[in-house]
Amino acid sequence: MSHQPETLDLNPATDAVTRALQWLEEIGEREGWPPKLAFGLTLSVDEALTNVLSYAFAPAGPAHVPAVRLSYARDGADIVIEIADNGVPYDPTASAPPALADNIEDADIGGHGVRLMRHYLDELRYERRGEWNHLRLAVHSA
Repeated sequence: MSHQPETLDLNPATDAVTRALQWLEEIGEREGWPPKLAFGLTLSVDEALTNVLSYAFAPAGPAHVPAVRLSYARDGADIVIEIADNGVPYDPTASAPPALADNIEDADIGGHGVRLMRHYLDELRYERRGEWNHLRLAVHSA
């Protein structure tokens, strides 16, 4: 059974990541998420939102007012977080992550966020609707 989503509108020019993670923590505490689930969702939202704020509204990006909206909903046993932004189109799920290095000294810095998100999430899906990017992050909590 689906429930009406809770939403958080963010101004990308402010402390958006901090506000988003506080909002998510409050939901997790209220819903009684186990620590591993809360950690995985927090890490995934932090990674995805940081990328949105770093790249979606770059100087060459849209001329309109930047906007980001997070939504949380339960869909049966699924916990669903959606991050929507009106920035430049970008599908983070389309890029292959860099190869894993044989040792830490040879490892590339960056580019591993989607790999981490996929480790903790059961679903990571991108969709462009109109002028908005939508990134769906879901975990099965049952």
